[in-house]
Amino acid sequence: MNQVVILAGGHGNRMKAAIPKPMLRVLDVPMLSWVIRACEGAGLSRICVVTGYKSQYVEMYLNNRYRTALQAEQLGTGHAVMQAESFMREFEDGNTLILNGDAPFIDSETISNALKLHEAEENAVTVVTAELEQPKGYGRILRSENGLAAIVEEKDATDAQRAVKEVNSGVYWFRTKALLELLGGLSQSNAQGEYYLTDTIGLALEKGWKADAFQSENPDVILGANTRKDLLHLNEIARQRVLDRHMENGVNFVCTDGIIIGNDVEIGAETTILPGTILRGKTKIGSRCTIGPNCLIENCTIGDHVTLNAVQAYESEIEDAVKAGPYVHIRPNSHLKNGVKIGDFVEIKNSTVGEQTAVAHLTYVGDSDVGKKVNFGCGTVTVNYDGMKKQRCVIGDNCFIGCNTNLIAPVKLGKGAYTAAGSTVTKDVPDYALAVERADLQMKEGYSLKKLKSKLFPDSDKK
Repeated sequence: MNQVVILAGGHGNRMKAAIPKPMLRVLDVPMLSWVIRACEGAGLSRICVVTGYKSQYVEMYLNNRYRTALQAEQLGTGHAVMQAESFMREFEDGNTLILNGDAPFIDSETISNALKLHEAEENAVTVVTAELEQPKGYGRILRSENGLAAIVEEKDATDAQRAVKEVNSGVYWFRTKALLELLGGLSQSNAQGEYYLTDTIGLALEKGWKADAFQSENPDVILGANTRKDLLHLNEIARQRVLDRHMENGVNFVCTDGIIIGNDVEIGAETTILPGTILRGKTKIGSRCTIGPNCLIENCTIGDHVTLNAVQAYESEIEDAVKAGPYVHIRPNSHLKNGVKIGDFVEIKNSTVGEQTAVAHLTYVGDSDVGKKVNFGCGTVTVNYDGMKKQRCVIGDNCFIGCNTNLIAPVKLGKGAYTAAGSTVTKDVPDYALAVERADLQMKEGYSLKKLKSKLFPDSDKK
């Protein structure tokens, strides 16, 4: 059986982060998640994650989906792999992939192709490498006629070795039995007093075992993050990759400033994404839409011909030909049906809004079921919370809600019902009825004159 050990115990002191480095995010997803996804894409589901610094954050994120092993002391990469020994011994017949949890751009194709080479050549160890135009800072790969000769760190390399452009990615396939034996031969006899996983290459060659290197076609497999600047660089690379993919699929960008699109977002052809727009999670957007400027959409399904301007929407469904914005908040579990129009400063929460309904401006619709072709006047509020529990409003087709109407849930407006402006509706309204619920107007003559006397007549007190 083939299995995976992911090293995710690093702190990253230069990051100055309060969480483990692999939990820092690229395109709003932890780097560790990118690595796990690549493994799963290569058909590898038996995974052990080695934790360390503030391990509870990794444990909570994994939520028992994968095995974990704790590296209580940070004594090097070899030491980290040692912590997964009991996991590996459960299935010694097969191969083990070693990955770094803070190198998010490892891809499934590289993993699979490296394994094919590893198995075809019956290697004890196969190192995944990449060729860089600027290899400074990376361990160089030295090859021989028989395969891999050595990995030389830059500080130990000769001038000729530094000219080598093939570098170590930190990704390895091992025969599991060989890895377990090699780990037992590691020592701390180095300047750092740590167990280096790279030392297993020399040990394998000393035993006469075969070692080789697989060069990935993806040079970004070697990229990790040790500083916030590195993390920004990873985000920039990931962001551009996603934008390029969508442009190839027919999505239009007039300017990419401030646009961030998650890896799992789907967008139909001829849709335009405008500056300042952030699309997250499992969001799916149809064709010929205009999204932005300045939208934030998370885990939403959006139909065709939709226009959203300065809209924030979460975990909701927006059907075809909806227009919304600016300054609209669509909260979870909302459903805007075909042709709905939402104007400025409107909030929709946990509600269904029927076809061609208009919610023009300055309105809150919460916990409501709204029919089609309803018109909401400015300042309407569905009063859905009594301080103890939420209640729902039901509004029939073709209703007209007057400005500044309060609908005190639970209340139902029948088909074609009207409410007068300024009404506070506390009872159900029958079909086609007009609801007028206001207090009688009272006049107190001269009331304000007493309050304003000093302003209107500033010299009156001096006389």
